[in-house]
Amino acid sequence: MSVPVHERIIHLLEAEGINTLFGIPDPGFIHMAMVAEKRGWQVVAPHHEQNGGFMADAVARMTGKPGVCFGTQGPGISNLATAMIVAKKECSPTIFFGGNRSRTAKQRARVGRIQYMDQLEHFRPLVKYAAIVEEPDQVDEIVREAIRQVATGKPGPAYIELPLSVIHETYNWPSLMAPEKYRMVEQAASGTMIEKAVQLIKQAKNPVLLVGQGMFTSRSHQAVGELASQLDCPILQTSGCAMTIKGHEHRTFAYGFSPAGRAAASNSDLCIAIGTELGEPVHMGIGRHWEAGDAQRKWIYIERDAQAIGVNRPIDAPLVGDMRDIIPQLLRALDGFKREASAEFKQWQIEQSQWKEKLLAEVPSGSIPVHPARLIVEATKSIPSNAIYAADGGSTTIFGWTYSQYKPEDLVWNQNTGHLGTGLPYAIGAAIATEGKRPVVFVTGDSSFLFSIQELETAVRKKLPIVTIVACDYAWGLEVGCWKKQVGPESPETEAHWGNWVRFDKIAEGFGAHGEFIEDEKDIAPAVERAIASGKPTVIQVPVDAYANAMDAPNYEEFKSWYTDFKAGYGADAEDAY
Repeated sequence: MSVPVHERIIHLLEAEGINTLFGIPDPGFIHMAMVAEKRGWQVVAPHHEQNGGFMADAVARMTGKPGVCFGTQGPGISNLATAMIVAKKECSPTIFFGGNRSRTAKQRARVGRIQYMDQLEHFRPLVKYAAIVEEPDQVDEIVREAIRQVATGKPGPAYIELPLSVIHETYNWPSLMAPEKYRMVEQAASGTMIEKAVQLIKQAKNPVLLVGQGMFTSRSHQAVGELASQLDCPILQTSGCAMTIKGHEHRTFAYGFSPAGRAAASNSDLCIAIGTELGEPVHMGIGRHWEAGDAQRKWIYIERDAQAIGVNRPIDAPLVGDMRDIIPQLLRALDGFKREASAEFKQWQIEQSQWKEKLLAEVPSGSIPVHPARLIVEATKSIPSNAIYAADGGSTTIFGWTYSQYKPEDLVWNQNTGHLGTGLPYAIGAAIATEGKRPVVFVTGDSSFLFSIQELETAVRKKLPIVTIVACDYAWGLEVGCWKKQVGPESPETEAHWGNWVRFDKIAEGFGAHGEFIEDEKDIAPAVERAIASGKPTVIQVPVDAYANAMDAPNYEEFKSWYTDFKAGYGADAEDAY
């Protein structure tokens, strides 16, 4: 079959079940976008390439398949650099295509060439794999290698450069291959290690599952739920996986951010870590809530990257491979074995329920501006069960961890990078991935919302059911707290505040969305319900108590304990980290 390079790339991606493309149309990629749209793809142009990268990232998380985006030579691909960094840190399989000048440009001695730089050398450190297609006959092997790299071991991004001199060339291509013909599509664990894991499970009295974002991005909710049922044990949410498997709400506790989660970790004699780095947010699996009983506790680690095994703590039974294969493999090996819930687990469930009731009863009420904890409660108590939850911001996200009344099955945000401004692009990507059939509720702070506010027009243009709730303290809230805690209550808070005259509801209307400005807490939930029912992009602006937003963030000591190498006075005391 003889077609241009840009069309062949679409065919190769289709063979992997990929059908979305993000990027701002430009001379290098307009033909690729046109072919994709004609073939039924969802083609989305953001207003900033960086946001297109975040949208592709969210599609990868929601589908379990690589997200794809492009940027033109020079400024376009430069704008994608941040999205590459986030994708690598967040272990998100995203493929970035970059345009560039003719392949001969690199060999020129000339200076002053417009929109030209050695892009490959700039972006190689940011991705797992980087390559230039210099001849049409390289297309298949390079695209397939990119897919192989992002889908093997620790997931991450790839960068493919397509010079203008190549992208429109025609070539007589060989037949397409199914994915299993050129890469590993299944990866079960070692049989010996499975046997060892089974023995550890059968010997354990109080096992726990420590579940990370890998469950979400591999779409392994059901398999993890089946394992939790068979072991009748707690599921500990990492902060990167603050979501709940339907039917397992009663056994799900937040690691570190709930008393039951802390107790379950401390009293466990076996931890099965699934799809998570054993990094600082879980205290390396050694310190803080793991310190008690560490010498006796056994660890099973289900992890795609063999090089991650034993780095931060010793592992008793490493199960290296894809959890989509390993968990069914483990369930088969456990066939006939059924654990009864321990008395301790039953008590933790009671404590969790009592803690939640007490927490809700103590949420401040009646103030104007609204207390941020009350905002979270009111904004999340009526969200339908099929909604996708998106989060962004500093203090707003911390309040959300503790006070959200909604237990999402799908949550899009970035924990490891902490990059502000991803929330709206993530929400758009998630809505695109589900073809607008599920509402997306996006809760954000005002400062973070301003990073990507222009994408409201994208949500309107694509008719996406995204409801955005903006907590407004008109400041860099978490940073105001740092000023007050480190310098003192009378600190100058230099440039930590900005205009309280900004009206996001009016800005939303200017983009074609619906906007509401709400000051009374009693009006928040009805506004969210109306917005969800409308199915239209909506922005709900709620002023919040600025002092409380800066100073009353719940579980701040727990959050501070993540930063294990800060010196005293810089947010976390080293001696308090563990």
